[in-house]
Parts: sequence; structure tokens; C-alpha cells
Amino acid sequence: MDILSLLKQSLLITLFVLSMMLIIEYLNVLTRGIWSKSLKASPAKQILLASILGLIPGCLGAYTAVSLYVHNIIGTGALVAAMIATSGDEAFFMFSIIPDTAVVLHVALFIIAIAAGFIVNAIYKKKESDHPQKHFHLHEEEPECVCFDRNILASQLRHISLVRLFSAILVIFTIIVIAFELFHHNHQVTSLFSGLLYQSHEHPVWISITFLIVLGVSLFILLTVGEHFIKEHVLNHIIKKHFIRIFLWTFFTLLLIHVLDQFIDLKSIIGDNLYIVLLIAVLVGIIPESGPHFLFVILFASGSLPFSILLANSIVQDGHASLPLIAETRKGFIRVKMINVIVGFIIGLTGLLFGI
Repeated sequence: MDILSLLKQSLLITLFVLSMMLIIEYLNVLTRGIWSKSLKASPAKQILLASILGLIPGCLGAYTAVSLYVHNIIGTGALVAAMIATSGDEAFFMFSIIPDTAVVLHVALFIIAIAAGFIVNAIYKKKESDHPQKHFHLHEEEPECVCFDRNILASQLRHISLVRLFSAILVIFTIIVIAFELFHHNHQVTSLFSGLLYQSHEHPVWISITFLIVLGVSLFILLTVGEHFIKEHVLNHIIKKHFIRIFLWTFFTLLLIHVLDQFIDLKSIIGDNLYIVLLIAVLVGIIPESGPHFLFVILFASGSLPFSILLANSIVQDGHASLPLIAETRKGFIRVKMINVIVGFIIGLTGLLFGI
């Protein structure tokens, strides 16, 4: 994978995360925080929602959970649940070559995610994320922070600000690129978030369509919100506080993994000792990347790996989902990964002992 491909992948991931942040921000201002307050007041709802988001194939649902976490809407227990439930792009691969097992695996992940979420929530009482900033700015005393006003819409577009113009052009360009790739290649879509070891593989086109919908909603928001929203929420919050940070962390993490992959052959270090393989599967799961984990799916499909090790790896790994989490809170990333490693190792070890 060349640098341009890494830049493209990093930009796509960043744009999706920021688009979800923009939509969440918009909903929160529109409802004056009513929906987020309801969710924040119920850890059970948080954990259930996060587990469902994690089950969505690919990284889109997990990205949404990360966005909710860094906005202090869901807590650590819910984020742990989302990261356990998600399998990233590996979900598409598993449903393609081992569909029956994939269904069983995801049901198991969902149950484990909910159980782990409640246990973590009971132990770790702090409901908010580790991010020090207060992300949602409701401006309750600032009536100019409006989401939609048809009376000023035409005037805003005639005298469009540079921030609104630049953001809209970036989103429109991305929509055109994705739509072109989606329809030009007869639906043989290159995964927007595919791993470095598997550069392009077929998967349901709905993941690209979902991305287009999210970008379309973001474009509507950018073109219709008031100038105060553009300045305070888009420029001062999303662009200044998140864009560069998430993009750079994503790019350099992917670059590092790509370089390491040139010197490490994971297949050659997996031997006949299942307990060592379990340890390797759990440790590889820490890598915030889709790609290396396909190895364990292939080994299972060939009959060389027991289900318990595949499950352990799936519990720990989360595809690209944790990349924006690293960018926002390294402490939160380390905590979630440590918890998932413990859960994955315990589940995997128990499975091996029972011959699963």
C-alpha cells in the first residue's frame, strides 16, 4: 500500500468519524440535549445500544460508539461492550466463508459484550469518558445557535463563509469519489476500511451506501445551520479540536502497522501449541487494524484452529474502530483494550479447557 492509499484511507476514516460527531452535535443542539440526557441516565440503555452498534459489520457502528463516548454520552462499560461486539471488516469475511459459524460467533459476542459491559459499569462507576473537554455546547442562553432557519438560509448561501464552503466542498468531493467507485466498478467495491493485508475484497455495498447517507446528512447540516453553529461547533470544536488529531493518529498508526507487516510473518510464528496460539491471537487483537485478524478466520475455516481462539481474537480486536479513540484519549484506549484482553483470554482459555 502506497502513501496515497494510506492518506485516502486515513481521510475516509476521519471524515466518517467527524461526520458522526457533526450529526450527534446537531441532534444535541436541536433537542437541547434531551436525547443524550436520557441515554446518559441509563447505563443499561447505553450498554444495549453500544452492543448493537458493535454488531454492525465493519467499523461504522463502533465508530459511532466511540463518538458517543468522547462526547460523554455513553460510559466505559458501554464502550467496552461495543468493542467486544465489533469484529470490523472481519465480519464480512466470516459471513462470506463461514456463515453458520459467523452467526454463532456474533451471538456469542453480543452476549459477552452485554455481560462485560454491566460488570465494568458496576466496577468502574465513573459514567463519563476520560476526555477532559465538555464536548457538547448547548448555548442555552444563545438563541443564535439555530439548526435551521429558512428565513436566513438563502442569505447564508449567498454570503457563504470560508469554513462552510471548504467543509461542504470536502464532503461533496468525498461523496462523488465514493459514488463513482460504487457504480463505476459494477458493485465490486473496494472496502473503504479494508485491511492492509487484504487490500480489496467484496462485501455488501450497503457499507458504502451507509457512508454516502452519513455524508449526505452532514452536507445538509453544513448548508442549513446558522453561522453561529458553523463557527462554534464546526470550526472551533470539530475541525480545530478533532480533525488534525484524528487524521494524524490514524495515518501514522496505519503507516506503522504497514511497515511492521513487511518484516513480520504472522503465519510463521503460529505453532501447534494452542495455548501459545491463544496468547498470540489475543495479542494480535490489540492491533487497531483490520487485516492481521483474517489469519485466524482462515485458520479456523481450514480446520486448523478451534472456535475458542477465533472467539478470543474477535473479542479483543475491533478493526479500525479504536483509532479515533487513541486520538482522543490514550488512557481510555489502554483501559478498554486491557479489559478486552482479559475477557478474551479468559473466554478463550475456558473454551480450550472444555475442548471448544
